[in-house]
Amino acid sequence: MQKIKFYGIGGQGAVTAAKILSIAVSVHQDEYAITVPAYGHERRGAPVFAHIIVDDKPVLLNCYVYEPDIVVVFDDKLIDMGVDVGEGCTPDTILVINTQSDEMIERYRSEYGFGTIYACDATGAAIANIGLSIPNSAMLGALAKTGVVSIEAVTAAVKESFGKVGEKNANAAEYAYEHTVKA
Repeated sequence: MQKIKFYGIGGQGAVTAAKILSIAVSVHQDEYAITVPAYGHERRGAPVFAHIIVDDKPVLLNCYVYEPDIVVVFDDKLIDMGVDVGEGCTPDTILVINTQSDEMIERYRSEYGFGTIYACDATGAAIANIGLSIPNSAMLGALAKTGVVSIEAVTAAVKESFGKVGEKNANAAEYAYEHTVKA
């Protein structure tokens, strides 16, 4: 069982990405997933989060993730907004972060104790491939580097979910996957 928590800012597609991850895992990877978004507080520019549980057996839980195995941060500025992305984390919790700044990677490592960090300029990947600074598909590509989901499942779910712009979003996911580095 993998417990994942997505943190983003309203408008970046973090909640949508969580739903697409569930589709990728459930439909295109023949495993099981449940997404529990945190509704009620989301608005453009405000911090948002979603909880996802992935397993190779049916997921019987329908609750928030309190001790995540993986934390996905859609905007590195969340650390300056007072959002505690390290809540419930252990030294084994993996961080996947949208940043191109080595300084931000080290801030997240020292502030929250993440041992393993995967970093990618997902916003840049989104701008280059879809022409918008909405990094949700690219962040799913970066997340695929952890092995929790295959890039093939991600691109299939993204194409299916985004219709006529699905190919561009799938390209952003693939680009991010190829350019994600373990820091």
